[in-house]
Formats: sequence, structure tokens, C-alpha cells
Amino acid sequence: MEEQKNSYDEQWHLPGYEQRLRQVKRFRRIAVTAAVAAALVVTVILVLIIRNQTGTKTKAPQALKEPPVQTAEVKEPETSPDPEETATAQEPVSLTVTFTGDCTFGKNDSLDYDVSFNAYYDTKGPDYFLQNVRSIFEADDLTVVNFEGTLTQSQERADKQFSFKGDPAYAQILSGSSVEAANLANNHSHDYGEQSYTDTKTYLQEAGITTFGYDETAVVDVKGVKVGLVGIYELKDHLERTQQLKDNIASVKAQGAQLIIVIFHWGNERETTPDENQVTLGHLAIDEGAHVVVGHHPHVIQPIEKYKGRYIAYSMANFCFGGNSSPSDTDTFLFQQTFTVEGDQVAQDDQINLIPCTVTSAEGYNDYCPTPAEGDRAQLIMDRIQAPLE
Repeated sequence: MEEQKNSYDEQWHLPGYEQRLRQVKRFRRIAVTAAVAAALVVTVILVLIIRNQTGTKTKAPQALKEPPVQTAEVKEPETSPDPEETATAQEPVSLTVTFTGDCTFGKNDSLDYDVSFNAYYDTKGPDYFLQNVRSIFEADDLTVVNFEGTLTQSQERADKQFSFKGDPAYAQILSGSSVEAANLANNHSHDYGEQSYTDTKTYLQEAGITTFGYDETAVVDVKGVKVGLVGIYELKDHLERTQQLKDNIASVKAQGAQLIIVIFHWGNERETTPDENQVTLGHLAIDEGAHVVVGHHPHVIQPIEKYKGRYIAYSMANFCFGGNSSPSDTDTFLFQQTFTVEGDQVAQDDQINLIPCTVTSAEGYNDYCPTPAEGDRAQLIMDRIQAPLE
């Protein structure tokens, strides 16, 4: 045993042994130090993570600076409107309307057939009568006449000096010449009884002519514009027609009319100036919303007036008039106005066109063919139209 122990001691005391032992111990100390340092680092990291998750503020790297906020107005995305609705709402519409004087198709029963309107119709046909003004009517957007008489087969003649009746086929004269509307509120629309009035409306409407008058108003669509038509018969009641006028204008407004036309049958025969009733009612119509006023009955021209930016043609005289084969006064005219309509607004402007005419194309007698006048004759008619109101 002693011998064995000495052997071990000899091994530990071999040359270089102590130097290697010191190196091993040094390596162990370095390893332990490194392990402790690593453990400390891991511990610090874990502590930082735990503190960050529990809301404890820690200093973090500075974030990138954000760009400045823009203050410009942000527009909502636009929808695509219906093209037709956009055009109606935004684009002004130009609308030309032509008005004529009295149109009487037929004759009084006392008039000789050979010189009558009826004879001309039988020999020349429906296209003859308005041939010299047809191109004017075709070029406009709406033509409105005062239809003074009846189209009927009724034999119930009214007890009066002049009663006018024409064949129902005479409605073709208007429809074939681009006439679209007819006022029936006048003193000859019932010449052959109530039936004749109903017949006249029926035959004109069947020919495509819009009728209106008395308490019957009309609203027609022209180029997308709703045009209201009002016809007032003033002769017997004069200013007592005031309420009817207001009611009828209100009626077409309620139906959506954007442009309102009022036709009056008023005044005194052969008088070249309007009376107080005409002026009062004409002004009232404008005040209530009419954009133009046109009148008939005197059978002669009365001047036009501009009131509050709107026109009143007090009397347009006869036009295509079968009531007389040799009238003493053959002057007449066409009144045209071009309206600019945008939504519910109608511009106030002076886009009017006065076309002097004569009720006949012949000299000395009535051939029932209204014709534009020329030269000195045209100027004389214009002077009458533009004469001052007395």
C-alpha cells in the first residue's frame, strides 16, 4: 500500500505537471466567468421584456418623423348622373313659338258658296290655305292659333247674325301645316250648339291639334319643356274673368308648366287700341306668371306692349279667315317669340319676331291664303303693330 501511494505521488510530481494544472485552473475560471456574464445578460434581457409588456416605459429608438397633415378639402366620389337628366337640369332650352290671329274655316250660311272658303277647299284642297306661311310654322317649335268657328255636322244654328261652320275634314288644314295648338275660348266656338263645340274639339284632337280654352287648360311637352296653355273668353264678363284667369294659371303651374302662354278673346271690334279691361287683365296675367299674352277679337291690329319684361300682343286681327269674302282691313301679322328656358326659369329677353302679313294673297278680295307682306305694305303694318298705346 505504501508503495502504491508513493507511485501516485510520483505521478503528481512529474516534471511540467504543476504548469498544466495551473492552465487548467485558469481555463476553468475563464469559463465560469463567461457563463456568469452570459447569465447576467440573459437575465437583463428578460427583465426588459417583462417590463415592456407590463407597461413600464422604457426608452425606445426614436421613430421616423411623420409627414405634415394635408388640410385640403376631400371631395366625395362623384356618381355618374343620367345624361338626359343632366341635360334637362343644366342646359338652357331655346323654344320658338308662333301665334296667329283668328282662323275661321268655313262660312256664314248667308255667304255665296262660289266665293266662300268652302269653294276654295273643294277645288284646291287642304294644303292650299297656309302654303305661304307653312315654312314659318315648320321652322318653329310650337304654333298656336285662335280657332274661331266650328267643325261639325250639327244643324242647331245659334240665333245670331254670324255663325260659322266647317266640314270636320278642315282640321287637316292645320295638321298639314305644322300647327300644334288651338284656343277655342271665343264667341264662335258654340255657333251650332254645345254639340258643335264638342265636335270641334274632337276633330281637332283627332288631327293631332291640342285644344284649350275656358276652364280647360293644356300642358304640352315641347323639346323637353312643359308649356302651359290658358284661354280666356272675356267679352261678356270682362273683369269678372279675373278669378278664372288666376285659377287657370295656377292649374298649369300645378301640372309643372315651365313656360306659360295666355290667350285672350277680348276687346272691341274695329277698335285699334286696347280698352282698360284688356290692359288690366293682360297685366294681371303677367303678374300671375304668364310669360306671354296674345289677344284676338277686334278683327284689326292693336299694338303690342312690353310689361315687366314680358310681351302682350293685344290684337292680332284676322288670319286665315273664312268669315268674309272681301274684308275692308286685310292687315295681320305673325307674332313669334323665342324663349330661353332653364329649369323653372324663363329668361327675359327681346327675342321677338314680328312678321307683317295680309289675310289674302290677292288684291281686292279674300282668297283665304294669308301671305307675308313686303315693302311699303310691310312697313305700314309694322307701324300699326308698334304704335304706342293711347
